Amino acid sequence: MLGVLGDLVEDVVVWLNEPIRETTDTDVELFRTRGGSAANVAAFAADRYPTRFLGCVGADPTGDRLVAELATGGVEVRVQRRGTTGTVVVLIDQHGERTMLPHRGASGLLTEIDQSWAAGLEHLHLTAYSFTTEPMRSAVVEFARRLRGRGATVSLDASSTGLLRRYGPGRFRELVAELRPRFLLANRAEAEVLDLPERACRDVVVVVKDGGRPTTVFAPDEPAVEVDVPPVPMVRDLTGAGDAFAAGFLTAWLLGADPRAACVEGHAVARKVLTTPGAGGTR
Repeated sequence: MLGVLGDLVEDVVVWLNEPIRETTDTDVELFRTRGGSAANVAAFAADRYPTRFLGCVGADPTGDRLVAELATGGVEVRVQRRGTTGTVVVLIDQHGERTMLPHRGASGLLTEIDQSWAAGLEHLHLTAYSFTTEPMRSAVVEFARRLRGRGATVSLDASSTGLLRRYGPGRFRELVAELRPRFLLANRAEAEVLDLPERACRDVVVVVKDGGRPTTVFAPDEPAVEVDVPPVPMVRDLTGAGDAFAAGFLTAWLLGADPRAACVEGHAVARKVLTTPGAGGTR
């Protein structure tokens, strides 16, 4: 079973039909969806591989609804309940680029994780968002350590350039060394912040996405492998595309694919969200 640990929030996705008009009205379309990077990965993975989501949501009706939606999509859900469910406002401009205004709420309140949540997990996928607050950071590191001790593997998504700069690139590389993930996923901008692959930890396979340009796999002591991205006629919304890629990549790898073939599957899953309103938070 694939475990995905991290945020489950409500996304308010705002498509801008024109540039923002400061101090007055701007024409938009708006969609409310289930969001959170980790929850998105779990949702996209669930119809390809048995998947469990682990996290924390508010003890409120929004939390109830998001948990039910995730479970209805085939995800096994294990959550702690406290605080208020988070919300992320996602502004999508006319070129598909996004600006996110996150309030993580309860997602950052995860504390010591019940070890029964680890039962049956072969692999645990984490996002960088899980390491920005205590006691969540320590709880997640300890949970990952125990899983590795049972023979499971771990992957980590770099998630956000803003987050990486606030956290500190050097400190984040120390976190990677502590977690010892099998895979570190990043886009080109995140890789540049972290000086990847040059400063990657040994034994970590670094996968760098670069929009419509080839994805590159950097495996230790092996030549870099470029995997072409099939063209997408019109990209309308990038929200969740990286999460969809992670889901396709990891499930393909768990089913026996090598990293090149896993990238091909990751691209195929990501393609599905690029032209559909709000698809990054739904399946």
